[in-house]
This record gives sequence, structure tokens and C-alpha cells, in this order.
Amino acid sequence: MKRAADEVTGVDDRHGTGVSTRPPVTWSLFACMLGVVNESMSAMVRPKWREAKPYINGETTEVGSFRHVRNPATGAIIGTVQLAEGEHVDAAVEAAEAAFPGWRDRTPAERGRLLLDACHAVERELGELAATISLEVGKVRHEAFADISGSLALLRTFVALVEEADANEDQTGKPGTGGAVRVIVRRVPVGPVAVIGPWNTPAFLTFNGVAPSLATGCTVVVKPPVEAPLALTAMLRILADRLPPGVLNVVPGRGGVVGQRLAEHPRIRAIMFTGSTEVGRSVARAAAGTVKKVALELGGNDPAIVLESASVTPALITELVAGSFAMTGQICFNIKRLYVHRSRYDEVVAAMRSALSYLVVGDPVDAGAHIGPLATADGYRNAKRLLASARAAGANVEELGVLSETVDLDAGQYIRPTIVTGIPRDHELVLEEQFAPIMPILPFDDDADAIAEANGTEFGLASSVWSDDLEHAERVARRIEAGSTFINAHRLGASVPLTPFGGVKQSGLGRTHGHYSIEHCTEEHAIVAFDDAAAQLPGIDHWRAITEMAHNKEEQA
Repeated sequence: MKRAADEVTGVDDRHGTGVSTRPPVTWSLFACMLGVVNESMSAMVRPKWREAKPYINGETTEVGSFRHVRNPATGAIIGTVQLAEGEHVDAAVEAAEAAFPGWRDRTPAERGRLLLDACHAVERELGELAATISLEVGKVRHEAFADISGSLALLRTFVALVEEADANEDQTGKPGTGGAVRVIVRRVPVGPVAVIGPWNTPAFLTFNGVAPSLATGCTVVVKPPVEAPLALTAMLRILADRLPPGVLNVVPGRGGVVGQRLAEHPRIRAIMFTGSTEVGRSVARAAAGTVKKVALELGGNDPAIVLESASVTPALITELVAGSFAMTGQICFNIKRLYVHRSRYDEVVAAMRSALSYLVVGDPVDAGAHIGPLATADGYRNAKRLLASARAAGANVEELGVLSETVDLDAGQYIRPTIVTGIPRDHELVLEEQFAPIMPILPFDDDADAIAEANGTEFGLASSVWSDDLEHAERVARRIEAGSTFINAHRLGASVPLTPFGGVKQSGLGRTHGHYSIEHCTEEHAIVAFDDAAAQLPGIDHWRAITEMAHNKEEQA
């Protein structure tokens, strides 16, 4: 099937610019709940979810231009996204600013009750929202469900964390409070927050900013990704309808228009962005003019190092496959390059080849599919280019996996799970983030060699070290330049909630997760009281002499 460019607004939409706390739910259960067991997945998505429009101050806003949203598995149009302009951003920020005092002044418990009620409303649409995610991103079924349900888990988590933080304000009498009779250290919401989410995990990664912002008392303006705006916009609408007008606003549109305006807007006090390093630089530049708080989770080219002290077991290979090929390789902290000690190299390559031979590539409607298509046309073209370049460089490129009968190679953006060996260490497939189900596997001779290779890029999001000897693994881990280094794991869930998440070098700025996210959405406000400052604080004698002199002269006069 040949795709045609959009015939509306001159936009060619082929070019683009997480963890649940609930038990697993099967897709068949979703279908039973919705009464659509024998229907196609596309039939599960009602028309009201198929158009993403701005939602500002509790009302839907119509925009003149739009672009189609396509299913990456088939090329079929599944919806449209309206493309807002700067004036819509200004209106959304104005609404968020007006709603801020009222939302800020509610107690954490009052905000929590409203947010939890909104969570329940989203849960009633869970199956249909997950189906929408599959259609617009190409996620297989369990990944689509986790995207939605994980977002709700985030919201619930931050409601609880904010109540806990609010209870710990009083620092009176603690070491370092001097002679003060009352010391309160508050965390107060910064004001309106902009959240710009990515297309690969549009709900969960956007809620990574939305959840702490709303829970702490900030109002929010969200820019959904134009490549995958439908499910996220629907979720946000359901939430916003249960909150005071202006607390949560949605402005879809092009990054260079909506994202740029949000980043530079003087009334936005913090921004949380997840996306490419290139766009992140633009966000940082735009935000600098108004000195707003910025958290950037950017590109990653995560290395995994299998040490000589590792045993090559089925469990290790299972973890490496899951950490590399989940969501078709399109996760920011997936393993992107695998370094294996030369004594283990052949064994790991053979085991990976064997495991990947059974990986099923299919349309997400196929319950047996392990991975789906690449989400964007640009990503698909880049993956094909990288494979051609690797072959031209003399590398051994092995395209593996099983193609499901649901795969239409002419229409869908499919890349088979691929391992690449014999590739030069300085090839772009190794040094750059490929964001595809392609894994270069390279040998190393000693720990220093592996560490140098792992650190030899401008990326530093996450990393991993694999070994039977935890002390050996930790020694190596301490020398890796990354925001996180996991030992014997490297997949969703490995970044535990207590720890900060973010990148070093050009993989990001700032940290999120738990209390780190709360800190980004708030400012510290100290209230310090004295009942006798002269007795409780030093250094007053010099000033007392001056005021006593003035007082005496007044009395003599």
C-alpha cells in the first residue's frame, strides 16, 4: 500500500519532528469488558477519541489546521490532531495562571481527593485508551496497557508523597535552627508548569510531569506529541473535566510553535520535557530567558557490559533481550549497545541469536506479537539507513525473528530484531542512539577497555553491568558516566522509585522520580520566628549603640 501525503494544511504527517502497580490484565479481558471480543482493535476506539483538540480553561477550542494521525502498522488514518498556534498557548497559560491561587491554596488532601476521583474516571476507559495507544504508537497490548495504567499509578503515588511532605514542614528545635523559636520549611508550588511529552510512551512519560505538578498544587499546560496525541489528550480531558477549570490545559501542536512558546513564556515557571537531545537544547535556550526551572530527559545510548565474571545463563539472555527490544527498541533507557568480555562473546552472541529467532514481529492486533512496528516514518527510514551503513562498513547484520501473518511489509514500518557484529567501534550505529530493534554487540578485553567504550559518547542516561560477582560489578559501575547504572538488570522497573532518574552530559538536565520530582515542581520557603532576636542572634551590639545614641538625643531634645 502506498501512502499519500496529507491533503490538508500542506502537512505531510509521515515526518515527525513506566510502571503499573495493578496486577496484569489480559487484552482479552479488556475486550470482554468492552463487548468487542470479535471485533478489530480499531473498532474499539470510539470517534470521540479520534480527534485531539486544544482544551483550555475547561472548554474545547477549535483550530483551523490539523494533520492526520496514522497507524504505523498499516499506514491507515486513525484520527486527527489540531495544530494550535501561539495565541492558544497564551490563552492556556492565562487560564493556568488564573486557576493557580485556588488550586495552590487547597490542602494536599483536598487536591488528592479530586485527583483520585479523576483517576477512577480514567480507569473506566482503560481498555479503550490502551487500544488507542496501540493504534497510534504500534505498542503491543501489554505495553499499551502499562502506558495508561502506569500513568494512573504515578498520580496516586504523588498524591501520597505530597501529603507526606506536607506533614514534615516543622523543623523547630532541630540541629541548625539556632535560637529561633519556630522554624517552618515549606515546599510551595512554583506556579504554572509546562509538560512536553514524547511519542514513544506518550501517557506515562507525560504523567511523569503532570502527576507531581498537579499533586503539589501547580497548574499545568500540556503539549501532547503530534505523532501520538489521541490517547493522551483523551486521558487529560477526562482528568481536567473533574478539576477546576484552568488547572489542567491541553495544547497540541508543532514543537517549533507550541513547545517553543511554552518554553519561553514568562508566566510558565517550570518546564518538564522528554524528547530528543536536539529539541532539548532548544527548550533550554528558550527557557533561559525567563530563568524558569527546567528538567530535561533527553536521548540515551545506553551501554550494557557483560563482564568476564558473568555466567551466560538463560536468565541473563532473557534480561538482555527484554532490556534491548521492549517497545521495538524505542525506550529512552533501553540497552542500545552491548559490550561483552571476549571470553563470553561467542556464547552471548549465539544465545542472543537463538532467543531472537523466536521473537514475533506483528501488528499489535496480534495477541502473539512481542514487538510491533516503529512508531514514526522518520525512525523507520533512519533504522533502514543505519543497517545499510553497517553492511557497507563490513559488519555482519543478522535480521532475525518471526514475521506474523498480520505484518504488511509494504504498509507498515517494521524492522525485524537485528544483531550486528563485526562493526567498527566508531560506527554511528554504535555511537548514536538508533531507537530501533537493532543491537550492536562488541567484544572487549578488560574492564578498562569496556569502561572507556561505555563512556565514549556524549550520552549518559542509563547503563548496566552484568556479573555473578556483585563487588566486581559495583567497581565497574562506579566508573560509568551515567545518571543510573543497574547491576544485572536494565529494563523498565529497574530505576526504582526511591532513586533519582535523569541523564548526564547531553542526556539531560535535572532529576525526576518521587521526591526529586516534587522538588522540581516546588520552591522552598523558610519561615523563621524569634521572640527575642537580640538575645537569640549575634552581632546586634554595634547597631544597638547607634540606636541608643539616637534615642538619647531625642530625649535630651
